[in-house]
Amino acid sequence: MMIGMRASLLTSNPFILSRLILHRPRFSFASFRPTMSADLQSSLARIPAAVPPPPPPNAGKFKIALCQLAVTADKSRNIGHAREAIESAADKGAQLIVLPEMWNCPYSNESFPIYAESITMGNDASPSVEMLSDVARSKGVTIIGGSIPERSNGNLYNTCCIFGKQGELKAKHRKIHLFDIDIPGKITFKESETLSAGETLTVADTDAGRIAVGICYDIRFQELAMLYAARGAHMIVYPGAFNMTTGPAHWELLARARAVDNQLFVVMCSPARDPDAGYVAWGHSTVVDPFGEILATAEHGEEIVFADIDYNQVEQRRLNIPLGKQKRGDLYQVVDASQRAIEMHQQETAQVFN
Repeated sequence: MMIGMRASLLTSNPFILSRLILHRPRFSFASFRPTMSADLQSSLARIPAAVPPPPPPNAGKFKIALCQLAVTADKSRNIGHAREAIESAADKGAQLIVLPEMWNCPYSNESFPIYAESITMGNDASPSVEMLSDVARSKGVTIIGGSIPERSNGNLYNTCCIFGKQGELKAKHRKIHLFDIDIPGKITFKESETLSAGETLTVADTDAGRIAVGICYDIRFQELAMLYAARGAHMIVYPGAFNMTTGPAHWELLARARAVDNQLFVVMCSPARDPDAGYVAWGHSTVVDPFGEILATAEHGEEIVFADIDYNQVEQRRLNIPLGKQKRGDLYQVVDASQRAIEMHQQETAQVFN
């Protein structure tokens, strides 16, 4: 959380990571409060101003499938098995299909470098991505491709790829917040020992609406979800692999909290639980609606769960409880730093050429 950051600091790099700035403005709004309208207060609460979700395709109604996959040490087997699950889900009517975090390899720092792929190279350099693109095209579905270890410019990332119905790569999200925790006697894990953090937010317009992506630990940072909501996302998808300590305590709690706070759909997709693995996943892949109600959830084993999505609920819940119109921009602000920096850079460039 940054306190009192000046906007001028944001112009040095127009592509810096968005972050939340909660602060009282440097000048006082006290004298304006008697006449400041609620609309003005709410518009000041988010910089740049929030945008509503765009009109969704197909009247905003479709079926989603979450593939809670068993992961093995055999990469080829994992890829083939994931394809089978996607094809099965598509054959049962799913238009949006989600895979779990690190579905093509065991979740361990030792495995990430071995199983990593060069996504932009394609073909043999990235068999997991090639499969996802091919099956999205052959089945005519949108795929949120969980995550795989990505190798790029000497770094490793925990990366999710989004594919459209024509097999095109719509967007790529690199996990922003690395999973570095230490709960004595329970679990210690540090992704930063092998992985690098992503630097951008990810929102993609797809045939299943405007979808934002976070990966696992990203869900703990409500600032990210707030920015995604302000960018007009209908849904946030979090491929994740919570463990047997954090899963029972926080998996469902966080999914429902992000959905209720931001009045949008939240999806979390986990690998299936393997009690013999070095890292044991919690499972319980879940779909939550904008009112915080669970539409579908898995148990801990391998399965595919389905839910019917209706994006009209996003608008309806925001009409019922109009949080967006009740925010207090005279007391706090959420600043989308990268978006703001881009706008200011564009303004400065325009002034140079005018």
